[in-house]
Amino acid sequence: MQLRLLVSVASLGAAFAAMPGCSGEESAAGIGAASANADVRRPAVPTLTPQQSGTVNRLQAVSPVNAKVVWASGVGGTFALTTDGGAHWRSRVVAGAETLQFRDVEGVSEKVAYLLSAGVGTDSRIYKTEDGGDTWTLQFQNQDPNGFYDCFAFFTPRRGITMADSVDGRFPVIRTTDGRTWKDIGNNLPRAQDGESAFAASGTCIATQGERRAWIGTGVGKDPRIIATTDGGDSWAAFVVDPIVHGPLAGIFTVAFRDASHGIVGGGDLGAAADAFTDNVARSRDGGKTWQAGVHTPFPGATFGLAYASGRARGDDGDEGDDDGGNRFARTVVFTGPGGSAFTPDEGDSFVPLPGLTNFWAVAFDNPRAGWIVGTQGRIVKITF
Repeated sequence: MQLRLLVSVASLGAAFAAMPGCSGEESAAGIGAASANADVRRPAVPTLTPQQSGTVNRLQAVSPVNAKVVWASGVGGTFALTTDGGAHWRSRVVAGAETLQFRDVEGVSEKVAYLLSAGVGTDSRIYKTEDGGDTWTLQFQNQDPNGFYDCFAFFTPRRGITMADSVDGRFPVIRTTDGRTWKDIGNNLPRAQDGESAFAASGTCIATQGERRAWIGTGVGKDPRIIATTDGGDSWAAFVVDPIVHGPLAGIFTVAFRDASHGIVGGGDLGAAADAFTDNVARSRDGGKTWQAGVHTPFPGATFGLAYASGRARGDDGDEGDDDGGNRFARTVVFTGPGGSAFTPDEGDSFVPLPGLTNFWAVAFDNPRAGWIVGTQGRIVKITF
């Protein structure tokens, strides 16, 4: 989203700036929404372990490759890498990118990763490293002065899609099929609503599942929408997400799917309701075609990022129906934003607050025992269920 409202935490309102961060190792406590069924088992609460990122720059995206290798990225051209699960992080700045905001990162291995900088015009760029961050190759640089790229997601290490705000009613979305070159596929997408955009908050405005399916969350236009593909981006369909707050600065900020059918979105409003409780949770059971409201998060304001604790979505044949496949954490989702953080054990029926985690922007998991949440002042906290 090319509005400057996502450029700094201060732009979200002075109330967020005064909220405390986290310190020390602690366990979450307190149920955000009690179940009406007294027999329902109390959700397992995670351990929260702060880690040292090596930077004080705001981190806005995080991408676990596995339980040991994790990449993070943020403002000031910053990226960080751990290869031991966060016991040690090394933070560096991409040469020549010192003024860029890396609002998304995709880790492939301890050597290979992609970075996306979000910004107006030529500030929107994609870089790739194949030597653990020692050097970076510029793969794409936007040339449209009105263009703004928000987030990307990958099907495989060499196949990915990058979302962009609409320009003149068209989304100039780009795709790579070889991990090197990016081509415009905007004509494959439905026409944009007036001003329709994505939110470049946490690198999660697009989600992939398997090798063909992807979902993009939008806002700012008349209606928040999910724009979905089942063929790797060759064709797309748009679906209105009515349960999410509507408005000129509102919509879907973040989306995730655990299989081909079941997904969840988080949203909010950066306008008059920036520090209020809004309808910011919705979930789907049919691949994004229809959406049902969840309870709103126990923290105020927008949800910038969310992630399933079980990690990345299952493959193309991984439709679990209404079953969780025996995975206790299949429906557990962590939400975060400047106003706070919480997790839902049941895809939005109830929430448990995560104490102290304010002014965090993004969260991601490899598995329920290995998740990371990142935010302002270079803070990184490991989440272990």
